[in-house]
Amino acid sequence: MSPAPDAATRAAGVAHVAAADPRLGPLIARHGAPPVRRRRHPFESLARAIISQQLGTAAAATIWGRFVALLPGAAPRPAAVLATPVARLRTAGVSGAKAAALHDLAAHFDDGRLRPRRLLAAGDDDVRAALLPVRGIGPWSIDMFLIFALGRPDILPVGDLGVRRGMQRHFRLRGLPDEARMTRLAAPWRPFRSVGAWYMWRLVEEGG
Repeated sequence: MSPAPDAATRAAGVAHVAAADPRLGPLIARHGAPPVRRRRHPFESLARAIISQQLGTAAAATIWGRFVALLPGAAPRPAAVLATPVARLRTAGVSGAKAAALHDLAAHFDDGRLRPRRLLAAGDDDVRAALLPVRGIGPWSIDMFLIFALGRPDILPVGDLGVRRGMQRHFRLRGLPDEARMTRLAAPWRPFRSVGAWYMWRLVEEGG
C-alpha cells in the first residue's frame, strides 16, 4: 500500500471510472485527473481534519494558519500541541471541543498509541479502528484522511454531503441517496471509488 497516490495509480483510476461510468466523461474532460496530494505527517493531516470540521474552505484555512502560528517550527508536532494550553489554542479561533480533540490526538501520537509508520502501512479497516478512539475523529474525518493523506483509492465517503449531492445530480435522483444506495450506485467505480467521489465534489462545485 502506498501512502500517497502515484501518477500511474491515478491514471488507472480515471480510466477505470470513465469506462465503468461513461456519463463521467464530460466531467473528466473539464476537470482532468485528481491532483496528487503533498505528503504530510499523519498528525498534521489529522489535525487539519479536526480543524476543518463543519467549516468552509476559506475559514478552515484561516484558522489553520493561526493555529500553526501559535506553535514552534514550520509544521505542528504532537509535543508542541500538548505544551500549548487549550485556552491559547482557542485564540486561533479553534472551539473548545476542537482544542480538546487536538490535545487528545497529540496525546495518542506522543505516547505511541498512534504511530505514523503503522498508519501508513495499515489496511483501511485497521486505520479506522486505530483512529476512532481519538476524540473528535469520526467516520467523515477518517474518510478524508484515507483519501487525501494516505491516497487510498477505494474510499466512498458516504457521510460527506458534497458526495451525496454530487451523486444525486449525477444519477438524477429525486432525493439525497443514503449509504446503501450510494454503495450500490458506486459499485461500478470499484476499486477506485475515491476517484469517483472526487468527481462528485467537482460536479457540486459546478452547480454552485
